Amino acid sequence: MILSFFSSQGWESWEVDCRPLIPERMPVLVDEDLRFEGSPGTPRPTVAVNRWLRELPASGAPSPNTWAAYARAIKEWMEFLAEHGVGLFDSRDRLKLGLSRYAEHRAAGPLKHRFAATTWGQHMSILSLFYRWAMEEGHAEAEPFTYRTARALFRGTGRDVRVNLAVRRTPKPHVTIKYLEPDFTGLFLNGLRGLAPDGALDAGYRGRELARNAAVGGLALATGLRAQEFTYLLTYEIPALPPRPVAIPIPFPVPAGITKGRKFRTTWISYEALAAVHHYLELDRVVTVDGSAWRPPRRWGEPLLVTNPDARGGQINGIRRRWDTLTPDERRRLVAPGGGSCLLALRNGGGPFTAWATVFERTADRIRARFEPRFPHIHPHRLRHSFSMRTLEYLVTGHYRQAAKLVKDTDADAALVFYLSKADPLLVLRDLLGHSSVLTTEKYLKRLDTTRIYRDAYDSAGIADGLLAEAAAEQEAAAEFDDGESGLC
Repeated sequence: MILSFFSSQGWESWEVDCRPLIPERMPVLVDEDLRFEGSPGTPRPTVAVNRWLRELPASGAPSPNTWAAYARAIKEWMEFLAEHGVGLFDSRDRLKLGLSRYAEHRAAGPLKHRFAATTWGQHMSILSLFYRWAMEEGHAEAEPFTYRTARALFRGTGRDVRVNLAVRRTPKPHVTIKYLEPDFTGLFLNGLRGLAPDGALDAGYRGRELARNAAVGGLALATGLRAQEFTYLLTYEIPALPPRPVAIPIPFPVPAGITKGRKFRTTWISYEALAAVHHYLELDRVVTVDGSAWRPPRRWGEPLLVTNPDARGGQINGIRRRWDTLTPDERRRLVAPGGGSCLLALRNGGGPFTAWATVFERTADRIRARFEPRFPHIHPHRLRHSFSMRTLEYLVTGHYRQAAKLVKDTDADAALVFYLSKADPLLVLRDLLGHSSVLTTEKYLKRLDTTRIYRDAYDSAGIADGLLAEAAAEQEAAAEFDDGESGLC
């Protein structure tokens, strides 16, 4: 079975009356014989699958990455069934037997075909969605899954939900998400700048674009943006730098065109991190883009020439457009009025730079090999987790409240000051991370080592109020009798 991705480029030469309705980058499944009909007048299962995929954008799945994941899950399931002589829309008994064999194959089959429990659960969720659609549309008479009814409670309201039993039992997640502690964060930022752990120039490193790498790495750590979000930011979307340093964070709007689920949100950034971004924009980036004749490769599509840009939008090929409506694919084709890409980060020659996973991993490898063997592997999402931990720590310990009090008589944003002073930490973190509900944030935090943050905050508050004085005295007294030799005093 062949999996390809649709592109309408050159559709005028296809001898069709109008442009196809298929979305760009939509997955398309084709059988090996390149035919779409079986017996006369009977469409093949791949036709039904393709129809389901094309309806995904209207069913709450707007991302091409999601379409591709769904298509691959269905393709692998169909290929496995075909290998064992079972049809995609076979009888319930045969589908259940196929599912049982598939579960064993993914759990204990050849190593390259095994799924982790979470991946298995995702695939079963996708297949369940497909079969429910297929039954509603009359393509299937049965599905391989068995469900039970459970009661879900949310804010005091209960409702019945169906739970798919085709899942693997897993241990309760705890501290499974990795993040950087403050000392490792400093190591990482110094590594991006080409510096040794002590801040001195790393004479053995010959890297380039150090200001760019440090600025974007610091931006990711200070805002909690996902990789797609900070990779496809435009220079016009970077907030202005306040005229003087401020203690409270600076609002940082995240345009809907690059967010997960295309939901606009506002996160924040520290003055220091924003100053580093502006320093790169005003110095190193200006040199990189000077005299650039860069144009996007033809395979990307038509160049989008920008004129009269401002903070909200600009003329794109003569038509006024808002920046927040542009997708990542469109953003990387933007050509600035003076030449070069409009993306924040540029490579040599003025083209857009997007290979951040490689930059971060190579930096981590260098730190691990030369300075700190314990330094972890770094992927872009680890920086988001690090932002979450640091922000929660600040919120719980009252760091931002104290900062807000310091600036209450200045010209700082009064609404932000009030928000920092009064809002619940979980609600603040939910808004910054762009989660749909605080329940998502709670589940996310359960997989981070948040116990330490709350314990440290409690201890600090107790010491400040004198509540732990007695315990501290007991500990100090016990230490006086601990001379390291058992039985002696």
